[in-house]
Amino acid sequence: MSAQQLADRALLDLGRGLKHDGYHFITPTPLTHDRVYRRLATPLAMNLRDVFGWSMPFDRDLLPDSVREALQHADVVEEHDSLWRSTVRWSSLDDLLIAHSAYPTTQSDAVFFGPDSYRFAQLIEAHLQQRFEPIKRAVDIGCGAGVGALVIARARHDAEVLAVDINPRALRLTAVNAELAGLGNVSAYHSNVLDSVEGEFDLIVANPPYMNDDRQRAYRHGGGALGEQLSVRIVSEALGRLAVGGTLVLYTGAAIVAGEDPFLAAVKPLLGSDDYGWTYRELDPDVFGEELEKPGYERVERIAVVALAVTRLR
Repeated sequence: MSAQQLADRALLDLGRGLKHDGYHFITPTPLTHDRVYRRLATPLAMNLRDVFGWSMPFDRDLLPDSVREALQHADVVEEHDSLWRSTVRWSSLDDLLIAHSAYPTTQSDAVFFGPDSYRFAQLIEAHLQQRFEPIKRAVDIGCGAGVGALVIARARHDAEVLAVDINPRALRLTAVNAELAGLGNVSAYHSNVLDSVEGEFDLIVANPPYMNDDRQRAYRHGGGALGEQLSVRIVSEALGRLAVGGTLVLYTGAAIVAGEDPFLAAVKPLLGSDDYGWTYRELDPDVFGEELEKPGYERVERIAVVALAVTRLR
């Protein structure tokens, strides 16, 4: 095995150990996480949830030898004087355990998981409950930690599910998360949207970044004036890759300006053909309100979470 494979195996063993011990953690927004931190004079982990959920520094003697060794072999631990800190966080999604980047996600290649991930999973599950036709091929664009791919693969064991991303760290974590879930029908590929994968799909899902991030972190920066650029590109490129009867399920955000939705205005011309049927709705009318205080958002009155579903009819 290569050094990378050995590290991934150690990370997988760590996840298996946490599942065996009944570990469970629901990840909040970064703002809530920060508020919880500010309650503490000096955050210091007292248990596994503090270490792997709240991303707190910990005394190395807090963990069993097997967990400490797994952290080191997986190369996901930082040492600060006498304290350690895991650079990987573990979050619960139903019966799944998802590895992703620790809080705070400041690195340019951070792999994010949070409330958007839970809503994205619920959106996919709702679609699958209403779709009775077989799904032969599916793809999760910008897979991150692999949430979309895992939800589809778990519900449709006969489907070939691709997870694509431009971030190698995301692909590594997706592969670990898929193996931890026992899902052999997920394959991770490096691809800029769908550039590196061929063929048509019965289901395309995406939860792209939708902010205008001044640090341009891959998981957060959507491009364009208000973060809409990547979402528009995904719609444009995914429509031509849908099989007849196939559906694109896109979960994204829309920065509302003077009551108007610029993302919807940008994609409507792409959806005018009789070849497609589509629905669009707001899932949450107001998220990440703190972003309105940042440069570039002076005219934005709210940021809504939206769901676009497009089905190829012929």
